[in-house]
This record gives sequence, structure tokens and C-alpha cells, in this order.
Amino acid sequence: MTRLSGPDQRDLRRAKRLLERTSLAIRISNVVGLPIERGIELLPRRASALVTAATRRALETALRFALVTLDDAPGARSADLWHKVLVTATGAGGGLFGMPALAIELPVSTTLMLRSIADVARSEGERLRLPETRLACLQVFALGGRTQADDAAESAYFAIRGALARALAEAAQFVAERGLAREGAPAVVRFLTQIAARYGMVVSEKTAAQALPLLGAAGGAVVNALFMDHFQDVARGHFIVRRLERAYDPEAVRRAYVDLA
Repeated sequence: MTRLSGPDQRDLRRAKRLLERTSLAIRISNVVGLPIERGIELLPRRASALVTAATRRALETALRFALVTLDDAPGARSADLWHKVLVTATGAGGGLFGMPALAIELPVSTTLMLRSIADVARSEGERLRLPETRLACLQVFALGGRTQADDAAESAYFAIRGALARALAEAAQFVAERGLAREGAPAVVRFLTQIAARYGMVVSEKTAAQALPLLGAAGGAVVNALFMDHFQDVARGHFIVRRLERAYDPEAVRRAYVDLA
């Protein structure tokens, strides 16, 4: 088995720290000083259906529009702060108007986050013109929505990637052959459905936080900044691992990741 070099081993350690770090719910609770459960209690009964619908629509919107303004220039430095500023501004509007604004705010925030994720991917050497790379960017939304069952696995990160692998490959093949113009195709729909199921958990946490009393517009901005932070971290870790998989045997990278303390 090929051993990773010292610098690459350090990069892998950084990736694991980013991918396995504290969940979004805990990060939000630590900042706002109130548990997310309080916000969940304040959500209306129809909130779950609203979040589900808004999440799916947000992913479809992001897939169509997020990458059109990025060129295919691997290695370019990612503009993490600029994307964070933009998504923070959208969070202020969401916090001000509450649940009714979710259907408008979430697609905008998700599109900005997918653009930032793609920017991170490009900085780690990915070619954005490749369908598989574009869908790997979308995959980050699932990687950022871990469950307790995932946490019990040998590696939550690789467990989620494995669960999504077939759907990603089928969707990438379809997009390579026919493009994104027909995103309603079964292969793409299956992939989006799996992503939406996990991303929806994180969106529910974000929505619950914005439902907390006294947060308002300022609180919505803070929550969205943490939202972006969370997915930028997951994206950085994910695309570091993918960069190393291009340089080494992917199984060697996986074993080295698992073996890290």
C-alpha cells in the first residue's frame, strides 16, 4: 500500500478534522446561547413539509445557476469570505421575515453555497467542466448532514460517500451524455432525492435556530454565516480527500484517513 508523504498526511489530517468536526446544530447553539430544540418547539406543524419542499427546490435552483459564473481554472484561490458575506446578507432577510421567507431565501443561500463549494473544489485542482465534479460539489450538501447512525460507522464521511456512489455515478453518466438541460431525468432525480434527504436535516436545524425569539435579522445573518462556514469546511475536507485520491490509490487514502487518531 502506497504511503502518503508527510505534507499529504498533514493535509489528510486537516481534512478529517474539517469533516468530522462539531455539527451545525451545536455550532449554532454555542453562538446564540440557546439549544436548537427550543427553536424546533416554536416551529409550526407544517414546517417539516415547507422545509422538504424548499430544500428540493433550492437544490434544483442551485444546480442550474451556481456554476455558470465560474471558469474552469484549477488551482485558483477560493473566495471564501466573499461568499460568506453574500450568504450572511440573505440570512438577515430570512431572519427578519421568518418561515414565510424560507421559500425565497433558501434557494438563494443554497446557490451561493454551491458556488462557494465549487470555488473550493477548483482551488483543490478539480475541473468544473466535468459532470462528475459538478455533482461531487452537490454531494457536499449530503456530507454536511450527518446522522447518529453515520457517527457510529468506522468513518462517517466514507460511509456517506459509499451510500451515494451509485446514484452519483449514474447521474454523472446521464449528464455527460445529455447535459443538465433535463434535470428531471430519473438518474438525476434519484441523486437529488438522496442529497435533499440529508441536506434537509441541516436546513431544519437552521430554520429552528431562526425561529428562536429575539434573534431577528441579526440572528438570521449569524445563522447563515455559520451555515456557510459549515459547508465550506465540509467542502474543503472533501476536496482535499479527492485531490489525494487522484495522487494515490483511493483505498490507501481511505485506510490512512480511518487510521488517523
